[in-house]
Amino acid sequence: MKEIAKDLLKIQAVKLSPNEPFTWASGIKSPIYCDNRLTISYPKIRTAIAKGIAELISEKYPKVEVIAGTATAGIPHAAWIAAELDLPLVYVRSKPKDHGRSKQIEGVLHPGAKTVVIDDLLSTGGSVLKAVKAAQNEGADVLGVGAIFSYQLQAIVDNFRQADLSYFTLTNYSELLEVAVETNYISTTERAALEKWRHDPENWSAKA
Repeated sequence: MKEIAKDLLKIQAVKLSPNEPFTWASGIKSPIYCDNRLTISYPKIRTAIAKGIAELISEKYPKVEVIAGTATAGIPHAAWIAAELDLPLVYVRSKPKDHGRSKQIEGVLHPGAKTVVIDDLLSTGGSVLKAVKAAQNEGADVLGVGAIFSYQLQAIVDNFRQADLSYFTLTNYSELLEVAVETNYISTTERAALEKWRHDPENWSAKA
């Protein structure tokens, strides 16, 4: 959805900087930085996100019974999406609690419940697939994963294929670059450099 891509740029939830790249926690240098947590402070934008993802869930997974949010960034969006769909909400901790009943899933998740997991951002898919596994360990039938934005890296395609699971996002890297050029946020030359990063982030990072 181009409107969502425009919103992310407008509120600076996404920043593009091909000449002065950002450094991710993994050490990889990237010309893009995405912080979708900022969207929760903008009622119209977060509502548009919730409605957009809810519509896609209804279309792709009509038998869904539970919405699960990933801690922490996916939780607020999952809550608004669950409200849109009038469905139960649970959330998945990054790891089990170290006290009490050592729960990793908060909320009521019945065995066999058809579940869609929500995250704010998909990069390689590693963290959200851990949340999927935690939900599956509790007996959930995970239908797929939804998120606001994807970098469209090959790693996420490979990881979800290996997990035999589908995913979708409201907008993605290619669409964002298209919007960024249309709004004069970046030039067509910068867009070409940014596209190279998506196709080979490791080599791009090494040369940055």
